[in-house]
Amino acid sequence: MFTKERALKWLKKGWLLLLLTCLMLLVTRGIALAADPNGAQTLVGDPGAPVDYVWVLVCAFLVFMMQAGFAMLEGGFCRAKNTANLMLKNLMDFAMCSLAFMVMGFALMFGADKAGLIGTTGWFLVGEAYDVGTYLLFIFQVVFAATAATIVAGAVAERIKWKAYFIYAIIVGAIIYPIYGHWVWGGGWLASLPLGAGHIDFAGSGVVHAIGGIVGLAGAMVLGPRFGKYDQNGKPRAIPGHSLALAGLGCFLLWFGWFGFNPGSTLSAHELRISVIAVNTNMAAAAAAFAAMLFTWIRNKKPDVGMAMNGAIAGLVAITAPCAFVEAWVAVIIGLVAGVLVVLSVSFFDRIHIDDPVGAVSVHGVNGIWGLLSVGLFADGTYGVIGLFYGGGWGQLAAQAIGAVVCVAWAFAMGYATFKIMDRVFGIRVSPQEELAGLDISEHGTKAYPDFPYVGG
Repeated sequence: MFTKERALKWLKKGWLLLLLTCLMLLVTRGIALAADPNGAQTLVGDPGAPVDYVWVLVCAFLVFMMQAGFAMLEGGFCRAKNTANLMLKNLMDFAMCSLAFMVMGFALMFGADKAGLIGTTGWFLVGEAYDVGTYLLFIFQVVFAATAATIVAGAVAERIKWKAYFIYAIIVGAIIYPIYGHWVWGGGWLASLPLGAGHIDFAGSGVVHAIGGIVGLAGAMVLGPRFGKYDQNGKPRAIPGHSLALAGLGCFLLWFGWFGFNPGSTLSAHELRISVIAVNTNMAAAAAAFAAMLFTWIRNKKPDVGMAMNGAIAGLVAITAPCAFVEAWVAVIIGLVAGVLVVLSVSFFDRIHIDDPVGAVSVHGVNGIWGLLSVGLFADGTYGVIGLFYGGGWGQLAAQAIGAVVCVAWAFAMGYATFKIMDRVFGIRVSPQEELAGLDISEHGTKAYPDFPYVGG
């Protein structure tokens, strides 16, 4: 008979078996790791390679800085009693994604293609004689994988058990992100659609941001809203975060890191389109921040500080897919739409009782989809992709719409199944008493602000 106790027992055995298998594979493949790296051969074949390598590495380091941005933004938008919990989540989802992506995620995403569905080579990064090009791609992609994972922290904040989040982060890095990523960036079936130029997502509006946002939506739905979010009549109540200063710092760090996220996706300093991409990235963020601020000012008679911050990030998310295919004035339009869209989306999810403490679903999920569709509308053909408004017909827009639908379906199905199975096995939500006390104390036995006399806030 299947019981919760037996399920937990087999789950523990499964983790131990996986660990032992990983160790055995590493030991047995040790000879392959003894080969000489091919850096010297790379230099002979391409004397300009060091410039590209330094460019991609610096951009990867900028994207890594976005982890700090997410930590500050999520921490600031949530209550003081959950700050330490959010800091650890943003630290460990990067750590666990790194390990999971190395073990199997990178192989599934960029290994030899099988039927357009998954990669099948490169497990543990072995078998390549630690090829310098492979390692370069890995470090750039692992920071993207961690970004997809950390987005979810905001959507499920203030009520999810630590072990549930810990397991989820591994699954994102090992399965959810890399398989969809293979379909778009690894030679999979979406990139090969016989419509337009195939599904296009230059830097990850869908692959990174919509994946993270929609998985966050699934997690928030399984968890349910926080205590006190809705009154007895079901009307949403604001639960203010504890530090707009921290959130503001997070917003600026994310904006800064995006200059690595988008321009770095050229994977080459010799691709001079990096200047176009950088300008488009900046202008979309600026326009979206302005639109969100102005829209809340008109609607509420006062400009909303937190919504303006989320507006900036929504603009960054939206421009991530089309940034290499549009002019600067189009980037402004995309950003203006994103700024209004994020405000409307946050209100919509509040009304249907999906509690997303930091607006992650609206910022990354909704605007990730908008970014994908905008390629099919605004790509001007200068770089080989032509959207509807530039005479390209409906083909590119159809390819973008198909990719968007697949992205939402894949992320939601995998995210919902992951959280639901964990919920059935051990329960993913803390008790009411623990939630009221704060996850810092109940999950970690500490406080982020030990000298600050907060109670339930």
